[in-house]
Amino acid sequence: MRRRFDPSLAVLVPVILGGVATLAVLCADMLPRIFPAIFLAQGILVPAVAAGLAVATVAAVFVLLALRPIRRLLSATPPVLPATAAAAPRPFGEFDRLGLVADQMAEALGKLDARAQFPEMVGESRVMRGVFSHILKVAATDATVLVIGESGTGKELVARAVHAKSARSNGPFVAINCAAIPEGLLESELFGHEKGAFTGAHARKRGRFEQADGGTLLLDEIGDMPLETQAKILRVIEARQVERLGGEGRGVPVNVRLIAATHRDLPAMIAAGRFREDLYHRLNVFPLRLPPLRERREDIALLADRFLDALRPGATLSVEALQGLLAYDWPGNVRELKNVMERAVVLACGSPVAPAHLRGLLAADADRDACVSGAGDGLDARVAGYERALIEAALSRTGGVQARAASLLGIKERSLWHRVKKLGIDPALFKGTGGK
Repeated sequence: MRRRFDPSLAVLVPVILGGVATLAVLCADMLPRIFPAIFLAQGILVPAVAAGLAVATVAAVFVLLALRPIRRLLSATPPVLPATAAAAPRPFGEFDRLGLVADQMAEALGKLDARAQFPEMVGESRVMRGVFSHILKVAATDATVLVIGESGTGKELVARAVHAKSARSNGPFVAINCAAIPEGLLESELFGHEKGAFTGAHARKRGRFEQADGGTLLLDEIGDMPLETQAKILRVIEARQVERLGGEGRGVPVNVRLIAATHRDLPAMIAAGRFREDLYHRLNVFPLRLPPLRERREDIALLADRFLDALRPGATLSVEALQGLLAYDWPGNVRELKNVMERAVVLACGSPVAPAHLRGLLAADADRDACVSGAGDGLDARVAGYERALIEAALSRTGGVQARAASLLGIKERSLWHRVKKLGIDPALFKGTGGK
C-alpha cells in the first residue's frame, strides 16, 4: 500500500527555490570558461555557492511572508465541502485545505455572479448555473435557440434572458403561444394580413414577425403548431421575409432572432409524422434544456422565499413545511410551487406557513404513508383522506376546472361533483392554479 507524504508549504517552497538556486550555482561554474578575462579560472565555485545560498534564503523569506495570509485563511476557514469516501480516512494536509477553500470560494462567487447576472431568475444550483452559462454564451450570437423543458420550468424567462443579454436588447421582445391561438388565426397572428384578406380584415395588420423586427421572437409551444404553419415558418427562416395574408406574393424583409420553446418530445413527434424534421433541424441550432424542479431541489427554498416575499413581505415558512416542499416531486415545476405558495399565504392568514396550509400537496403523501403503515383513525377515514388528496391535486393541476379534473381522474364529471360535495371541497380555491 502506497503511503502519501504531505509536506508543509513552508518547507516545500524554500526547498524548490533552493534547488533552483543550486542549479544556478552549478551553471555559474561555466562563467570562467566563457568569460576568462572577467572571471578567474580558480576559486569561483565557493563565492558562487555562497551567492546561491543567499538568493535561496532571501527568496524563502519573501515566500514565507507571502504564505502568512494564506495560512491564516486556511486556519480560519473550516472546509464545508465533504471529502470523498476514499479520501475520508486520510487527514487533510495544507494542500488539501487550500483546494477545499478554493472550491468554496469558487462556489460562492458563482452564486453571487448568478444573482447579479440574472436577478429575475432564481437558481443557485450547479445545474442552473450551467444553464446561465449557456445563456450568456448563446446570447452573444444570433443563433436560433430551442428551449426544451417541462411545463412550468420558466422557458419564457430564459428566452427573455437571452434577449436581454444579446446585442438586440434594445429591440422588441415579442412572444406568441402557438397552443393558445386557434389554428385559423395563427397565421394571421404570425405573418399579419392585408386589408380585405378575409372577412373581418378591415385594416392591414402587422404580424408578430414584423413586430419583432430588430429584436427577438419567441415561438412558445412550437410543438403544438399545425404542420401547414410549420412549413411557412420554415420558409420565413430561410428567406428572412414574411408574406402577409392577401399580400399577393409581396414579401416583407424581417431581421429577427428566433427562439422556440416546447415541453414536447419533438424527435418522437417527427417519428409520428406530427412535426417537420427540416424545421426541427433549423430550430435546434443551440438547444437549451431546463431541468425540472425535482432535479434542482436546492433551489426550492430560494424560490419559496421569493414567492412568499412577493405575496406577503415578512411571511415565513416553517421547517416542517419546507421539508414537505423538498420531499414533493413537483410535476408542475416552478409554476406549481408559486401557486401552492399563493394558496398557502391565503390559508395561513398572517401566521407562518405550516404543512396544514399546503393543501392538496402534502396531504397525498401523508395519507399514502398512513395507508401503507396502517396508522390512522380507520379504513374509511384513510380512504376518504386519500380520495380528498387525489381530488384536490387534480383540481390544482386543472385550475379548478372540474370537467378536466374528472377526465384526469378517469371518472365522470357528475361523479366528481358528488364527491366534491360529500368531502366539502371548494373548487374555487383552485381557480387559476393550473399549468399549461
